Amino acid sequence: MIEAHDLTKKYGDLHAIRSIELKLEEGDLFGFIGPNGAGKTTTMRILATLLNPTYGEAYVCGHSIYTNPKEIRRLVGYMPDFFGVYDDMKVIEYLEFFAAAYRIRGPKRRKRCDEMLEIVDLDFKRDAFANTLSRGQTQRLGLARVLLHDPQVLLLDEPLSGLDPRARIEMRNLLRRLGQMGKTIIVSSHILPELADVCNKIGIIDRGVMNVNATVADVMKQVRQRTVLVVEVVGDAARAADILRAQESVDQVDLEKGQLIVTLAENMEQYSSLPGVLVNAGFEITLFREEELNLESAFMALTKGMGVKT
Repeated sequence: MIEAHDLTKKYGDLHAIRSIELKLEEGDLFGFIGPNGAGKTTTMRILATLLNPTYGEAYVCGHSIYTNPKEIRRLVGYMPDFFGVYDDMKVIEYLEFFAAAYRIRGPKRRKRCDEMLEIVDLDFKRDAFANTLSRGQTQRLGLARVLLHDPQVLLLDEPLSGLDPRARIEMRNLLRRLGQMGKTIIVSSHILPELADVCNKIGIIDRGVMNVNATVADVMKQVRQRTVLVVEVVGDAARAADILRAQESVDQVDLEKGQLIVTLAENMEQYSSLPGVLVNAGFEITLFREEELNLESAFMALTKGMGVKT
C-alpha cells in the first residue's frame, strides 16, 4: 500500500528527512514517533503529494508520487495537525461542503455525511456550529472529513495532540476501528504511550533519520533476548527459588515481593516442565506467567541515547 525508498528532503544544507525507507501493507497501523521537528510531517506531506522530495521515490497504492499524484490524492485522506473550521457552518454543513468538493452528489451526499458522523461518534453534534466544538470533537470532525471519499490510506498528523484523557481514549478506539475496516494508517505523535496499544508497526525518527522501523513484535524481540517468567507459590518461596535455579533451562531466579522472577537460559523458550518440578517438590502454584514487556519499555531501551522525547 505504501512504499518509500531513499526518501530525502533538503532545504539548503539542512536535511528535513534523510533516506527514509518504509513499507506498509493493507490494514497496517503505523505509529510514527519522534520529537517535534524530527521529520514526521515532512514525510507525511510527501506521501500525500503536497510536497516534493529532493530525491528518492514513494508509491501509494501502487502509484508513484511523481507520475500519478492526482490518483494518490483520491486514495488518501490527509489530516494535518492543525486545521481551521468555518465559523458560520454547522457540523453537517461543513461535511456536506467537503463532500461536494469530492463530487459526492444528491441524496448520497447527506447519507455519506451522516455515516461519517456516526463512525466518529459526532452525530449528536450534527446541528452545532463547528466553532463551538471542543478540541477533541474538532479532531473527530476533521477525521470525518478525510473519510468522506472512503480513502484506502489515512495520514494523520498528531491527531491526539492537545486532547484531554477521555478524548485521547476515544480517538485511539476510533483508530482501532478504522484499522479493523482495512484502512492503512500512518499516525504520528511525539509521545509513544498515545499509540503504544493501537499500532502494529512503529517507526522512530529523530533529526530526519528513521532509527527504528519494525513491527511491534520484532521490537519486543529485539529488546528482550531472554524469556522471563513470573511465578508465585504457596510456601517457602526461597526454597522454590533454589529448586528452579538447579534446572538446566534456568539462568537466574530473583525473589521480589514474594514473586519469583525466573530468567531462562539463552535461546531457551520452552518452560513447560518447570511447573511440574515445583508441584513434585510439594508447592502449590498460584501464578505462573511470562512477564509482559510493554511497547513503552521497549521504546525506552531502543532509544537510549538517541535524544527522542518520550
